[in-house]
Amino acid sequence: MAKGSQLFIKRVYEIVQELKIPLIDERVYEKAVINEPRYGTSVIFQFEEDETVIRGFLGLAEYYHTVVLKKKELFYIASGNILFKLIAK
Repeated sequence: MAKGSQLFIKRVYEIVQELKIPLIDERVYEKAVINEPRYGTSVIFQFEEDETVIRGFLGLAEYYHTVVLKKKELFYIASGNILFKLIAK
């Protein structure tokens, strides 16, 4: 895992704790399958340096009253037929 990627993931975890949003990661589940074609719309948030992208993404979890799922270096929020993804550039 690249250093920039580690910093990105660390910052997401810090903001998740600050906002008290439930996050499910590899430490909790054995296997997670995300069937992306199932969702009608996929919205991608791309983090480049501005943490407002992370806050905006996590704000969706608050708005939809749902959890954030982490799989490898990606974060997902699913709501109805929309899949939100947060990735690092």
